[in-house]
Amino acid sequence: QVQLVESGGGLVQAGGSLRLSCAASGRTFSTYAMGWFRQAPGKEREFVAGISRTGGNTDYADSVKGRFTISRDNAKSTAYLQMNSLKPEDTAVYYCAASIVHTIVIKTAGQYAYWGQGTQVTVSS
Repeated sequence: QVQLVESGGGLVQAGGSLRLSCAASGRTFSTYAMGWFRQAPGKEREFVAGISRTGGNTDYADSVKGRFTISRDNAKSTAYLQMNSLKPEDTAVYYCAASIVHTIVIKTAGQYAYWGQGTQVTVSS
């Protein structure tokens, strides 16, 4: 079993920054491919960023490229999402996810077996 707990969400003005954290437990963190997704009310959950087991490969949704950075610290069993230049359209519940069977970046939510509870990010104008 893998348990994931997100933190770091909150209210921020447009143009501001926020860093989300995802603490993992239950298995060796270095064996997980990790991803961040977000879901706004009435919308489908969408891929935001993903990172491979070692951190050597990352990928991002076009809407966040150049603004968001995904990273991981395997020694701390934690993944991060650094969000800069935030826009109101970034407002959503953000979820981290883990896969123990994939070694590369995974963009499809259905391919992740483990999910955190989500953390709210609200960006005001």
